[in-house]
Amino acid sequence: MNALPFHVVSLTHPDWDGALACARRLPGDALPELRLDLFPEADPEALVDALKRRCLVSCRRVSEGGRWPDEDEAGRVARLCAALPGRPAWVDLEWDLPIPPAIQAARTHVRLLRSVHVPAGTFDLEERLQNLPDGEAYKWVGWAGRLGDNGRLRAPLAWARDRNLCLSAFLMGPKGLPSRALQAVWGGAFTYAAPDDGPPAAPGQLPLATLHAWRSARLHPAFGLCGVMGDPVLHSRGPAFHNERFQRALKDLVYLPLTCGEAGEAAEALEALGILGLSITAPLKLSLPQALGLTGPLNTLWRRAPGEPWQGANTDAEAFGQALSSLASGPVLLLGDGGVARTSRAGLEAAGRPVLQASRQRPVTAGEVTAFGPVGLVQATSLGMAPEDPVPFGELLEAARPSARWAMEWIYKEDTAFALWAREAGLQLVPGGALFEAQAEAQSRRFIEGCGG
Repeated sequence: MNALPFHVVSLTHPDWDGALACARRLPGDALPELRLDLFPEADPEALVDALKRRCLVSCRRVSEGGRWPDEDEAGRVARLCAALPGRPAWVDLEWDLPIPPAIQAARTHVRLLRSVHVPAGTFDLEERLQNLPDGEAYKWVGWAGRLGDNGRLRAPLAWARDRNLCLSAFLMGPKGLPSRALQAVWGGAFTYAAPDDGPPAAPGQLPLATLHAWRSARLHPAFGLCGVMGDPVLHSRGPAFHNERFQRALKDLVYLPLTCGEAGEAAEALEALGILGLSITAPLKLSLPQALGLTGPLNTLWRRAPGEPWQGANTDAEAFGQALSSLASGPVLLLGDGGVARTSRAGLEAAGRPVLQASRQRPVTAGEVTAFGPVGLVQATSLGMAPEDPVPFGELLEAARPSARWAMEWIYKEDTAFALWAREAGLQLVPGGALFEAQAEAQSRRFIEGCGG
C-alpha cells in the first residue's frame, strides 16, 4: 500500500468526466480525493475502478461542507462501504465513529484516514492527540477567526512530527491560509488542495499549482515566513514576485498573503506565526507601524529572527521618487488621501513640486484644477481594485487634461479606468505595475539580506 502523498486534491468538478481527466493529470505527489457526496448517482466501486484504486474516498456531511444529508448517517456510511470492493488506497472515516466491520475487514489493503471538522472557536487538537482512534493518518480541521489562530497549530504539529504521526491540521477561511501552506514547516504530513481546473472544496483551499509554486511540500522547519498583510491581499502579486526571488537566491524563506485589516490582530499574528518579513498594505500602513512603536507610513518590515527588533522602510517612497525623477517638472494633481497618497505628497514636496490634493476629505473644484494647471496626475485612491470601478474624480481629470503631460497610478492591475483614460488622453503613463515591481524589488533585497540566517 502506498503512503499518503503530501497533496490531497479534492475532485470538485461539476461532472465526473472533468474530475476523472483532472485525476489522470495529477503528479505523483498528489492523491485525488473522491468525494462520493459530489457524485451521488454514480456507482462508488466504478468510480474507484476508474481511478485505478489510487484515491482517497470520502463522503462529507452538509454540516462539514459536503452535500450528504446529516440525517442520513447510515446511508452515508453505507456509501463509503460500497466503494470498498474497488479497493481504494485510502478511506476517510470521521474521528469519533467506530470502524464499520466492512471497513475493518478491508484494512488488509485499504488504509484509514481519521478526520474531524470542529466548530468555529474550538481548538481541541492537543486533547485529541492524547486519545487517537485507530487509523494510519489523521486530519483535524478548524476555523481561523483571527490570523494568529494559525500559530496554535505549530506545537501540536511539531509534536506529531517528532512521533512520526501522519497528521494534517489546518484552519479554514481566508485567515487560515498559512496553516494550509505551512504544513511541512510546522510538521504536518500532508495538506489539501483544490484542482487547478475546479472550485475549492472548502473556504481557503488553495489550487495545487499555487502550492507547487510556493514549494509547500519541500519546506522544512528552518524556513522563515514572510508575507503581505492587509485586507484584501489574496489578489496580490507579491507571492509570485518574492517567492521566485527567494528560490533564485537559495534563501529559506516563503512569502504568503496574510489577510488581516486590524493593527492589534496583525501585531499579534507577527509573533504567533514568527513572521520575519512583511509587506504592509491597506489599511495597515500607518496603524501597524504605530502599534509596533515605529514611525509610519511604512510598507516594509524585516528582522533577523523572532523576538529581535523590527527594521522598517517605505519602498513605496523609493519607487515613487525614482519614477518621478524621469517625469516633466511642474505642478501635480494628487488624487486620494490614504497611505500611498501621504507617501506621494511627501515625495512631491521633497522634489519641490507644487501639489493640489483632492479627495473626499479635501474637496476640490474643476475650476481650481484648471487654474492650478497640473502637469502631472497621481492616482492614489483605491479605485481600480475592482474591475467595475470608475475613473476617480472624472470631472477633475477632464479639467486637468489640457495642461497634463504625464500620469502615475498606484493600483497595479492592468487597464484600470484611470490607465485607460490616461492613454486615451495621450499622457506619458507610469502604471501601477511599474511602481509595484520597483518597490517589491527593494523589499526582496531587504528580506533576502535581513531575514533569517
